[in-house]
Amino acid sequence: MIQKLSCRLSRISEQEQALCLRFNRASQVRWVREVFALASRLGDGVFWYGLMLFLLLRHGPDAAPAVVHMLLVGVACLALYKWLKGKTLRPRPFHLNGDLFISVPPLDQYSFPSGHTLHAVAFTTVLLAYFPLYAWVVVPFAVLVALSRLVLGLHYPTDVAAGAMIGAAIASVSFGI
Repeated sequence: MIQKLSCRLSRISEQEQALCLRFNRASQVRWVREVFALASRLGDGVFWYGLMLFLLLRHGPDAAPAVVHMLLVGVACLALYKWLKGKTLRPRPFHLNGDLFISVPPLDQYSFPSGHTLHAVAFTTVLLAYFPLYAWVVVPFAVLVALSRLVLGLHYPTDVAAGAMIGAAIASVSFGI
């Protein structure tokens, strides 16, 4: 099953190259590249863990259930993300297309799924269940993180879509546990 998925991903990646180039062209504009590079860097965890600390400082013990829930979902996301990356071994778009401009180094070698997007969607989903008033901050940030993966040439659109779906699924399942 994993080998079939890997073959399908190879075919999809060929079809996605044109789309990757379109998104990546935006990174040739300096301010665009800098905005998305910052979103990507903050999406490494800095924003989310800073937000958890902010919640604890701002809401005190009332924030503890949300923060613990986010941390547990983050651990589950990380475990599944690492397992999937190790099984699919999908090369990043810039490995197959030298026309992509890479302005930030990837955190690892493989592309599927987008871990940044997976975590952004999972953390956003959990946070908004506890504190929906923060949607005005976290939803646009999660969208910026997802788009950064495309603009920076680090992922295919299907990597980002899969990351979003997996993140949403893990977060949703965590409410039933």
